[in-house]
Amino acid sequence: MQDVTFVLVPGAGGSAWYWHLVERELRQRGHEAIPVALPAADDSAGLPDYAAAVVRAVGKLNSRQLVLVAQSLGGFTAPLVCEQVPVSLLVTVNAMIPKPGETPSNWWADTGYSEAKREQNRRDGRDADAPFDPLFEFFHDVPQPVIDEAWAQGEPRQSDALFSSKCDFLHWPTIPTRVVVGRDDRFFPVEFQKRVARERLGISADEMPGGHLVALSQPAELSARLIAYAEASLAG
Repeated sequence: MQDVTFVLVPGAGGSAWYWHLVERELRQRGHEAIPVALPAADDSAGLPDYAAAVVRAVGKLNSRQLVLVAQSLGGFTAPLVCEQVPVSLLVTVNAMIPKPGETPSNWWADTGYSEAKREQNRRDGRDADAPFDPLFEFFHDVPQPVIDEAWAQGEPRQSDALFSSKCDFLHWPTIPTRVVVGRDDRFFPVEFQKRVARERLGISADEMPGGHLVALSQPAELSARLIAYAEASLAG
């Protein structure tokens, strides 16, 4: 495969640590990987600042193909990055897929998330309006040693200011895009994610094992898929 760098954008909390197992898998397989830390704790930072953090992390990578991978809330940063650096392939992972000009706070109602989540709660044997529980919804399939490591770092702070920041792009990037969804995601239900991908991008999402945090629960599987996507895209 050509000289490829995987640029890994986290979701809420902006922690590059989220990608550490995938980074290791990709490097062990001979690829470059850049997990990005986002300014999530900065109350003055909006989506342009998040995109700028990714652009700075990329720097000047001459003669490299860039594969941008965005998790969850990172989906709002992805199209802005693609306007500033030459991305060859975009992969979203259990991600929020924005419309032009949409804010993260509006995304929930615009996509019909609330009812989809209530239905998922019922399927999981919970009250439809059960309060958010990170262990149940995020870490249910993550190995205990990784959970312990995450807890030891403390809860990452995510500023509410980001959610009122508009995602100012005109259209989704005209580059190959793949949408990966965890079939066991309790936070973004799989059928909900697949519908949003169809409606907003005209793309059929690819299911894989795992919940919302697949980079922590299924790092080898996710890494293999990222490499396969890159090989298929760049070969074409």
